[in-house]
Amino acid sequence: MNPATLASLSNLLIPTATIIYALAMLAHTAEWATGLRVVHKEHAKPKVLVASDGAEVPAQGVDESSEAAEEDGSSLRGEQAGRIGVLLTVLAFVLHLGGVLTRGLAAGRVPWGNMYEFSITASLAVAIVYLALLKRQRLQWLGLGVTFVITAALGIAVLAFYVPAGDLLPALHSYWLVIHVSAAAIAGGGFTLGGLASILYLIKSRAEARDLDGKPMPAALRRVPSAARIDAVAYKVHAFSLPVWTFAVLVAGPIWAYYAWGRAWGWDPKEVWSLITWVVYASYLHARATAGWRGRRAAWVAIAGWCVFLFNFVGVNLLLSGFHAYSGL
Repeated sequence: MNPATLASLSNLLIPTATIIYALAMLAHTAEWATGLRVVHKEHAKPKVLVASDGAEVPAQGVDESSEAAEEDGSSLRGEQAGRIGVLLTVLAFVLHLGGVLTRGLAAGRVPWGNMYEFSITASLAVAIVYLALLKRQRLQWLGLGVTFVITAALGIAVLAFYVPAGDLLPALHSYWLVIHVSAAAIAGGGFTLGGLASILYLIKSRAEARDLDGKPMPAALRRVPSAARIDAVAYKVHAFSLPVWTFAVLVAGPIWAYYAWGRAWGWDPKEVWSLITWVVYASYLHARATAGWRGRRAAWVAIAGWCVFLFNFVGVNLLLSGFHAYSGL
């Protein structure tokens, strides 16, 4: 295939993947929605009959079987919707991967030379990390958040960031660029999963506290692991991602900068915000390891780190000037 054909194929695959990710998001939404309508039976108020003398008599068997059947049916429909969401996510990932590869082949280089390519590649990294951990860590409960983030990233990329494939700036012609951006993208995928897990932790922990007070927890949240388990998953993902980010921004990045601009560190806005991102996540892991931070405080720090990372990824490229301003817009 010639470059024009490959570019056209990429321009077809990326929007198609976006649509399928959106369908996966709708499937996961249905998974949660079915559970939200069901109250667990142990919290259901016991039914009574009133005798002729006014005494209340427990109504054994009154609608209990139908309620149990309704709950089991809703749970089954939710699980089916979740499986459909995962299958659609896998299909969308294959098309997404094809779109990124054909974009790179069309341009004759790695596909991250502008904001459009950054977006489609970084969102692909989110999908890779999610699918890699899906079976091992049973992360289907993150499906809604993951598909929402990827759909939003691809949709914005296609509608707002798209530029035709072209050559790289001279400073970007280096294999250290491949190493630097690849590591940063993988770490960003981990930070995104960790941020989503931390948000869900706050929701689940609040639901568990209300459950202890006698307020029923929606079945959708009962299918989610315990808050302690979610907190542990968030910690493991961040513990993996920070060393990768450290290598990307404090090792590979300065080496590339030295060969590209003659200095390893110049306090460029991107470098500053990458360092701020590192400090926040290092503080998160340090607090957990030394001060024993768990739960809500740690979750809020992780969410703050994700917000800083997102600003570093999007805001710095679009709003600030510097050597890293390769938005292409």
